[in-house]
Formats: sequence, structure tokens, C-alpha cells
Amino acid sequence: MKRPSTTAPAALPVPGAAVDLAASEAGACAAAAAAARGSQGSGPVPRPRADAVRNRERILAAAREAFVEFGSTAAFDEVARRAGIGNATLYRHFPDRPALVHHVVLYVMGRVGAQAEAALAEEPDAFAALCRFTHAAADERIGALCTMLGGDFDREHPELLAARSTLEAGVEALLTTGQDAGLVRTDIGVGDLMVALSQLSRPLPGIACPDADRFVHRHLQLFLDGLRAPARSELPGSASTFEDLRKKLM
Repeated sequence: MKRPSTTAPAALPVPGAAVDLAASEAGACAAAAAAARGSQGSGPVPRPRADAVRNRERILAAAREAFVEFGSTAAFDEVARRAGIGNATLYRHFPDRPALVHHVVLYVMGRVGAQAEAALAEEPDAFAALCRFTHAAADERIGALCTMLGGDFDREHPELLAARSTLEAGVEALLTTGQDAGLVRTDIGVGDLMVALSQLSRPLPGIACPDADRFVHRHLQLFLDGLRAPARSELPGSASTFEDLRKKLM
């Protein structure tokens, strides 16, 4: 999909989700196999089969899309259908809903965190990096995290804490670099960015909006233009941080 320009008159391409997580998913499978072996010794961990890694990737991507549309209570049958696999394969990888939700959250966080690091490293200026990240995070369906983090989700799981720390550090670096360079207004915080991104990238429940992705990226670009320095208005309230968001979720 063609993206809007993100740097003044110059055009900045905003690619879709292009981060290859096959290696990390293979590592996750290997770690799970090691845990399952328990006390069987500390010999070499067998590498997961390529088809198992591909199936796991398809399941996570399909579950992410289903959760965006139906919430974290989306039927397993729907996830399996979207992944193009049988229910038995789905349950072999994720035996219950909490396990699936947990790994989809890690999947989304890992990909969004990688997008933040890549944008900051590869773009010509900090505002261009912020724009690229914001559009890419929307393509990664970051808005789905809001529905998945509710209920009985274990927010203090070590895997989640590590993924969250990496994601937060990447987004903090993006915003701080832009503000230090005088390209991003200084009266906003990462919490403001992430709340707006989550709200604008998640479809409204109970509606059938055709071509919703087109509106997502148009509205995100309008929001991003409002982040440019110098600020043209005074914002009510105070800037929001990741800590503020965590308090709301607890």
C-alpha cells in the first residue's frame, strides 16, 4: 500500500512488516523443547523442523489478525482456518488460550521492538524514523495488544517483561532523539504516542469499515504531523510515560 510522505516535501517510504522472525521462533521452539525434557540431561537441544517453525509463525500471525477483529476470545477454529492448518496442529503448538495469547503478545512486542530499532538505525533523521516506526507498528497490529493484555493475562511473566523492556527502550530512543534534535515537540511523552497509535490502529468494534487500513495510515500521518516541532498549540494535561500506562493496566 502506498504510504503518505513522512518528511516535509520529501517522500519517505514506510514499509510494511518485513522483519523476519523465523530465527527467533526457532529459538522459542528449541527453548520449549529444552524445558519439556526436564531432567533428561543437558545434551544438545534438537532443532525444530522447518515445517514446525513455519506452522508456528502462521499460527501467531493468524491469531494476531483474529484478535484484532474479534478480541482475544476469537475461536480457535477461526485461528486455525486463517493459518491454513488443522485444529490438531494448532493445539500441538498452543494447548490452550492463555498459551496462545501469551505468545501472540510476545510475537507482536518482539516485531514492534525490532521495527523501532531498525527505523532509528536506518532512517536519515529522527522524525523520519518516528514516522516509519509508527506506520510499521500499525502494520504489526499493535492495537491488538490492548485487548490481549486484559483479563487474567500474566503481565509479570519474565518473557513478557524482557520483551516489554526492549520495546520501551526502542520507542523511548526514537522519541528522545527526535526531541533532542528539535524535530519533535517536547510536550508529549511515549505514553501519548503509544495510546494514539493503539487507538488509531485498532478498528472500532461492531462496524464494517471497508479498506480500514487505508484510513489507519491516513489518520496516523495526520497525528504524526501534529508531533512536529515547533508545536502549534498547547496541549491540555501533561505528557504521559510508559510508567503511566503500566499503572492503568494494573
